[in-house]
Amino acid sequence: MSIWAIVPVKPLKRGKSRLAGALSETERAQLNQELLEKTLGTLAQIKELEKILVVSRDPHALTIARNYGAKTVQEDGQPNLNTALTRATVVAQIHNTQGILVLPADLPLLTKEDVQTLLDRTGKPPVVVIAPDRHHKGTNALLIFPAGLIEYDFGEDSFQRHCERAKQAGVNLEIVELPSLALDLDLPEDLEIIRKLEAEKI
Repeated sequence: MSIWAIVPVKPLKRGKSRLAGALSETERAQLNQELLEKTLGTLAQIKELEKILVVSRDPHALTIARNYGAKTVQEDGQPNLNTALTRATVVAQIHNTQGILVLPADLPLLTKEDVQTLLDRTGKPPVVVIAPDRHHKGTNALLIFPAGLIEYDFGEDSFQRHCERAKQAGVNLEIVELPSLALDLDLPEDLEIIRKLEAEKI
């Protein structure tokens, strides 16, 4: 079973703009880099993943990805997440991958076990596995096996749209509800949750 993980990454200095009220530009850039490195380090531990592919228009992010042994795709043209993911998927399919796991690099609580849970739900292909955010609006992880079953539809309320696309395609739909996958770092309130969790560990 060949599965590639695709990690889309916004420019490190410009990502997480909605945290501007809580963090400086330098702090946001550092946070984005740390999140990317954590995501790549976690994915690198998963033996079932044949390859990690990072798609970004940020040369620094792509350099970090290559340092972790990941393949890279330089995003160009107008910024569009779904277009970038489609392009990255084509690259993976050229290398005969069977499945695609899309995992954004903004999940601070991500663990190896979370990724394993997603992969374990591919037992009855054709299947689409979705992990929603904690508001059940966004898509925090999307596993498509085999690749190409549905088109990417990330953006506001993408969870419902991805579910609908899977149903329309007549494939198995698996919803994975895990608190660690549900928390993406997007708003100041998310940052507060992370800080409280970190304080409880001390």
